[in-house]
Amino acid sequence: MHLVTLGINHKTAPVSLREQAAFDPGAVPEALRAVTTVGAGEAAILSTCNRTEIYCGLKDASEESLIDWFCRYHQLSSRLVRPHLYVHAGRTAVAHAFRVASGLDSLVLGEPQILGQMKNAFAVAREAGATGKLLNRLFQHTFSVAKQVRTDTAIGANAVSVAYAAVSLARRIFDSLSNKTVLLIGAGEMIELAARHLKEQGIKRMIVANRTVERASSLGAIYGAEAVSLVELPDHLSQADIVISCTASVLPLLGKGAVESALKVRKRRPMFLVDLAVPRDIEPEVSELRDVYLYTIDDLRDVIEENMESRQAAAREAEHIIEGEVVEFMRWVRSLDSVPTVRALRQSAEAMRDAELERARRALERGEPAEQVLLRFAHTLTNKFMHGPSSALREADTDGDLDLVSATRALFRLDDRTS
Repeated sequence: MHLVTLGINHKTAPVSLREQAAFDPGAVPEALRAVTTVGAGEAAILSTCNRTEIYCGLKDASEESLIDWFCRYHQLSSRLVRPHLYVHAGRTAVAHAFRVASGLDSLVLGEPQILGQMKNAFAVAREAGATGKLLNRLFQHTFSVAKQVRTDTAIGANAVSVAYAAVSLARRIFDSLSNKTVLLIGAGEMIELAARHLKEQGIKRMIVANRTVERASSLGAIYGAEAVSLVELPDHLSQADIVISCTASVLPLLGKGAVESALKVRKRRPMFLVDLAVPRDIEPEVSELRDVYLYTIDDLRDVIEENMESRQAAAREAEHIIEGEVVEFMRWVRSLDSVPTVRALRQSAEAMRDAELERARRALERGEPAEQVLLRFAHTLTNKFMHGPSSALREADTDGDLDLVSATRALFRLDDRTS
């Protein structure tokens, strides 16, 4: 059985194709059963918005048959999909799994979510009975490597997304975020990402203001936020300790006067404002006000660029860790090749032992002296054990096969003094 990974991701295919190649979560157990019909002895499926990968232990199948099954399952043209697929085998497949779990192959370098997704994929496969010795060992080793990378490097230490950078800055300004009120202006992807990060930081109260209240309500339902319209902004601005804005408005939504009025109501308690929009949602003059901390997307990009350089340095350290762990895993994989040989050798030795033991037992029943029987038993058993190896070594000596001679000395731990 050999390890193979078949995949498609954000680097190799557009989102329109990745959507078609994704596995519905509820259908994964059935898909795992289906892939075993083409010769996959073991299988696990990782399917996220950025990647779909099948980790397989192939025994009676080729990589081509796995690709054909993948295309048939998703009803996709093989000609269309093949240029976007990648296939890794053996050592390369192991390294790929380690890199994915460590966040080195992610859209955002070092992002931690992928590790949880891989753990879930493995849990589903194991529950479906689709994993065995090879994949069980691979995934457990993978999770251990990812933990080591995060512990021994700074791969996830600094913010490298605009939304996360905004939340990180808020944490620097306020001792605690849990008792702060956040006003989110807009309801697009960036605001949703900011809401998720804020929720993870323990924010208790969030208000989402959007042109369409329905969209704000939809986002609010996910993160436990209140929903208001943009018209209601002045009524809620003074309640906000943190304001994060990202809309498609061509004109500023917050002017200096509105923020100044809010500050008076707040009795000069500081406000932290982040403008992620282009064109800007918040007038630049707002930064002139006392007790206001205003950051634009350009300010955050400088932070992100510095942090990205830090993560790239950490990624290089992570690659060294992974390289060593791949060697360790492949050593274990190679040990599997010796298992049938060890089993056959033991069975052969036990058969010789049993045959000679039975012969010795009959001799004792006939009344032969026990010492004579034991000596013959030991002599005959030794000769039988050594006959095959001795014949092979004499033949190797005649043929000049020094490798077999060296291997025998290593196998039986014969030092140079042995004659």
